[in-house]
Amino acid sequence: MERSAHLDTFARDNLPPQSEWPEFLLEGNPDVAYPARLNCAVELVDAHIAKGNGDRIALRWRDDNGEKRTMSYRELAELTNRIAHVLTEDMKLVPGNRLLLRGPNNVMMAASWLAAVKAGLVVVPTMPLLRAAELKPIIEKAKITAALCDKRLSEELENCRNSGHASYCSELTEVRYFHDAGPDSLDTLAKGKPAEFTACDTAVDDVCLIAFTSGTTGKPKGCMHFHRDVLAMCDTFSKHVLRMTPDEIVCGTPPLAFTFGLGGLLCFPLRVGGSTVLTEKLTPDLLLQTVQDFGVTMTFTAPTFYRQMAELVSNYDLSSLKKTVSAGEALPDATRQLWKKATGIEMIDGIGGTEMIHVFVASAPENVRRGAIGTVVPGYVAQVVDENLNPVPNGTVGRLVVKGPTGCRYLADERQRVFVQQGWNLPGDTFIQDDDGYFFYQARNDDMIISAGYNIAGPEVEDALLSHEAVAECGVIGVPDEQRGNIVKAFVVLKPGFEGNDAMVKALQDHVKSQIAPYKYPRAIEFVSALPRTETGKLQRFVLRQQ
Repeated sequence: MERSAHLDTFARDNLPPQSEWPEFLLEGNPDVAYPARLNCAVELVDAHIAKGNGDRIALRWRDDNGEKRTMSYRELAELTNRIAHVLTEDMKLVPGNRLLLRGPNNVMMAASWLAAVKAGLVVVPTMPLLRAAELKPIIEKAKITAALCDKRLSEELENCRNSGHASYCSELTEVRYFHDAGPDSLDTLAKGKPAEFTACDTAVDDVCLIAFTSGTTGKPKGCMHFHRDVLAMCDTFSKHVLRMTPDEIVCGTPPLAFTFGLGGLLCFPLRVGGSTVLTEKLTPDLLLQTVQDFGVTMTFTAPTFYRQMAELVSNYDLSSLKKTVSAGEALPDATRQLWKKATGIEMIDGIGGTEMIHVFVASAPENVRRGAIGTVVPGYVAQVVDENLNPVPNGTVGRLVVKGPTGCRYLADERQRVFVQQGWNLPGDTFIQDDDGYFFYQARNDDMIISAGYNIAGPEVEDALLSHEAVAECGVIGVPDEQRGNIVKAFVVLKPGFEGNDAMVKALQDHVKSQIAPYKYPRAIEFVSALPRTETGKLQRFVLRQQ
């Protein structure tokens, strides 16, 4: 590895042993032939100014009055520089420190991500909906001392700073809020800082991002990505499949805390000198309105949204829209055809993962094959294998394995040896491959529930339900749903004296929403007298699925 720029060596110290890394396909690929020293935030923003393109528009949004606003690459660079000064001077952060980031998709969230990376920090972005109990294990695992947070999301973060709260994190001492006019706010402090900042001279393999994914157990896994990984996702999937141009205007629903959103809504357009429309909350109608009002050329969202938007497209002028990208969950062919009939646009589907940072199997519109997600993105290789990682014949169901210029490196986690085996990444999906190299998705081969693009761990929902006074036992699974792909269903055994009726269903749903992120609540609840268990007491979820 290159000489690190990190003064705080925690990230590199807690990488898995190199013997447990996947094989990285970097040699001989000009797309990912990066210099030994680079800072990906500089490449995404300042590089365009150096080429004389500083006046190009980078960010677009509506202000609080509904007026359309824009920010050029030069203005974005200056804003990130001012924030970087706050991080290093007022917050006393040094390269390698971890910075928790919380906010909806807005200018300050995007600029704060870029500023932190420019300053050599390791960014840990988190979903806006996470509660204090979900933030606590992330803060503790990544040894996070500092945070930047949208003021409107302060309540759960302040719970983590409250010594009397169950989610108290003693290490989290340095917090600044944005979208806030207070004297110590990020906005106020940044205004008084210089517009110039010397970016940290990071190594290409310095960690700049820890993206947390909950996995099937609900115990958060931190996926560690280098500066080169951020550029590699742009220079593989975006370059070869999306084929973004400098005239691109993108928008979509995934949060910047998801790598799907970080790539599609920030890094991909910035890499080519295009622009992104940042919107905090989108309904299907509002997304279509945004396409019309801003002349959007490419959208990113989950299949659920495309299905809902298909019924509404006749109400809007979508003449600017050229490409639509679906990821986050399996795209049903019925949704693909519904969208194509409504808009004439062939969907770009893709499968990726937080561990791989972004999409590694996809198809450009002209190469789509019915029922298939696509073929490997240039730079990656994949195959379908049996339990011993031996390739199975084409047309046979098996486990997907993949390798490429990006791959899994968990933060201090024994599950590294599960995800990476014999140099391959095992994303946990079951596939069939045909003779032409197209991959056909079958199912998850673990207990993760993917609903409307969100990853939901069944055991985490069970824990929330079990904290209710009426619940004796419960089991949570995903069941198919036409609108959302899957929904969370809970089988609940009530304690004596409680009645399983509609009022109890609502009480339990409200309780879960108060305990964990609201999107994880069980949309269906069935009251049962007993749960299927093994002789050792282990819940048999597969039996619940068969029911």
